[in-house]
Amino acid sequence: MTRDQELMLSAGGGDNDAFEELVRRNQQQAWGLAYRLLGDPAEAEDIAQEAFLKIFKAADRYRPTAKFKTYLYRVVSRLCYDRTAKKKPLYSDDLPINQDNPGQLKRLVESEQDKKIQVALSNLPERQRRAVVFNHFDNLSYAEISEVMETSEKAVERLLARGRQTLREKLTDMVKSDEA
Repeated sequence: MTRDQELMLSAGGGDNDAFEELVRRNQQQAWGLAYRLLGDPAEAEDIAQEAFLKIFKAADRYRPTAKFKTYLYRVVSRLCYDRTAKKKPLYSDDLPINQDNPGQLKRLVESEQDKKIQVALSNLPERQRRAVVFNHFDNLSYAEISEVMETSEKAVERLLARGRQTLREKLTDMVKSDEA
């Protein structure tokens, strides 16, 4: 049994300190996943907090049948799905730039690349986006992704293949339109 599973079981028994430690150990992963799925840091923070609140409320019913990380990812991804079903993420083109600061310019270029990737990801169908994010950004195995998404490994394989192909096409189109 993993430390996170032990902490979750303790939290289910009423140990608030165990739950606080569980949050500290996993809050960055929850936020990172939500950010990659939503593209908005403030929304990601809200989702991470909401996820831990849901997990806390369900702590007494938790059974360690899978890794805690799998459970956490399932809760976060469902909340993100619900949020995106209600509205699409907003992107801002208003970035201040200081031409005299090469470090800022480099960060701006990287930020623009990240924004293009985030836009391309946000245009993928929901299940493809989740599979790509879980695999590429969170390094989950096909088996772990299938657990989080409650589907077969073969379905994950197909989702990843289609998602990667669509991303390649979208990002190639974006680069071409920038060069024009």
